[in-house]
Amino acid sequence: MDNTLFSPDTKAQQTHDNTLMSDALHILQHTFGYTEFRGQQAAIIEALVKGDDALVLMPTGGGKSLCYQIPALLRHGCGVVISPLIALMQDQVDALRQMGVRASFLNSTLDSTATEYIEQSLCAGKLDLLYIAPERLNQAHTLALLQGATLALFAIDEAHCVSQWGHDFRSDYLKLNLLHERFPHVPRIALTATADEDTRNEIAQRLDLEGAHRFISDFDRPNIRYRISLKHNAKAQLLRFLQDEHPRDAGIIYCLSRKKTEKIAHWLQTSGFDALPYHAGLTNDIRAAHQARFLRDENVVIVATIAFGMGIDKPDVRFVVHLDMPKSVESYYQETGRAGRDGAPADAWMIYGLEDVIKLKQMMEGSQGSDAHKRAEQYRLNAMLGLCEITSCRRQALLHYFGDTLAQPCGNCDTCLEPVSTWDGTEASRMALSACHRTGQRFGVGHLIDVLRGREGDKVLQNDHHLLAVYGLGKDLDNNQWRSVFRQLVARGYLSVDTPRFGALRLEEKCRSVLRGEKTIALRRDIKPLTDGKRQTTAPLPEGLDITLWESLRDRRRRFAEDQGVPPYVIFHDSTLQAMCAAMPQSMTEFATLSGVGARKLDKYGMGFLQVIREHLANS
Repeated sequence: MDNTLFSPDTKAQQTHDNTLMSDALHILQHTFGYTEFRGQQAAIIEALVKGDDALVLMPTGGGKSLCYQIPALLRHGCGVVISPLIALMQDQVDALRQMGVRASFLNSTLDSTATEYIEQSLCAGKLDLLYIAPERLNQAHTLALLQGATLALFAIDEAHCVSQWGHDFRSDYLKLNLLHERFPHVPRIALTATADEDTRNEIAQRLDLEGAHRFISDFDRPNIRYRISLKHNAKAQLLRFLQDEHPRDAGIIYCLSRKKTEKIAHWLQTSGFDALPYHAGLTNDIRAAHQARFLRDENVVIVATIAFGMGIDKPDVRFVVHLDMPKSVESYYQETGRAGRDGAPADAWMIYGLEDVIKLKQMMEGSQGSDAHKRAEQYRLNAMLGLCEITSCRRQALLHYFGDTLAQPCGNCDTCLEPVSTWDGTEASRMALSACHRTGQRFGVGHLIDVLRGREGDKVLQNDHHLLAVYGLGKDLDNNQWRSVFRQLVARGYLSVDTPRFGALRLEEKCRSVLRGEKTIALRRDIKPLTDGKRQTTAPLPEGLDITLWESLRDRRRRFAEDQGVPPYVIFHDSTLQAMCAAMPQSMTEFATLSGVGARKLDKYGMGFLQVIREHLANS
């Protein structure tokens, strides 16, 4: 793209806000094909173009990329994007080049000849945007290269990676404060989809952005339906969910272990789904191939560890499943946010059990983090378990965690659609807490249930627990009911899990009021779901849309995508194809008015799609 219009002299003269935003709006419309800014985009762009720093929190699908891409085109020089997503840089660059933006990347996938060419292009002022991984940025050669170039800005994407809760913690992110030291006059923008107040402050402190403007967008994603259920038979529950609601949709299924991802992917393949595993233990080539299939094909299901999904720009992911509980609300929100980026209905569906809490605690205790870090992780785990166990609107609780509010229950989560039944669990809770106390706080749930139900197992007899006053007092409740009681007491902080003792339960201070009879407890009544809220969530097509034309346009898009070697949505999103069906443009001028059609895409693809429309009209 020709940046001569935005020379340093011109930029110095642009002191009037209206002129500044007129230029930004021109790029939004001419290059990216959108008519107006969304939310806080305009304010963020204005701050950055003026040379100020910014810390941006914006949910997945909210348009974060435009917040640094447009300023990079407005300001003199090249915008440098620090991103951990080496596997996705090619797709990001391809999408920008489709719109005429001079973009490139530097990472380990390039040979020396390609690397040298890109470095020369940077120094010659021939790049608008350059993507670099933090590990490469911190190399002396790269820093010297950047110091010899004209830079428009630095964009630090996925900025939560500076925080140790970050799902893919990257130590090189901690060195990015050098940008402020080495390039004090180059504005910086840090962006993430997920951060509570403590994490925001940590990002600002670690990146020397305490003085930056903070832009915190509304976190709500109303098109996503949140549903959380107890884990009974994970495979049967998952299969019913997919067959009933998403038989032909693209989606992501998260598991805690690599071994489980491969098992679930193989089992889904035998069940008729196009499923692929993805985890850090696979070779780079296999991971790249599976990711490419997911991005380019329409009905692929990826079964992954948390190593997958950050930065994925696929708009039509119709569901995100968690077969194990995430370690934090931040992780859950970020991962579920990969569904429904196109704004159409999508599902965030999870099943969990107390065994998930124990496994996550064991992983936490085995980490190399400090005691303070482990305490913070424990707090986040407790918050996640609390979200699972609440009986009120999940969306209200989720937004509250991030400091956002929703005045009324959302009407689009399981607790709103099927309100939870509760029962007076005070006496059962006292029995459970007493059993824990009288057995020395050294045993797990299974043994405590055996004691309460009066079983004469070897462990019960060996420890003389059949002589305790609580022995046999809980015969009226079955195993699942007692598991529910213990799980909810852990979730509410009356009990905690002692992982060094293999999941032993310990009493917490707040349980005293219950044991003394000073407090009553209403517990949720766990009912095994029959349908898990059956709903078809495939994005509905607009009423009256011509299916024949729709399929013809999709076929033309697919052929363009194959020719270009890019995912179909990089050519045009579904919403743009639907606009073609509705407007039936007859000329390039009319085609240019469609949302998502910029000047470059108009030139490259306009006639091809117009031909499809004209042939359809001629044959109608």
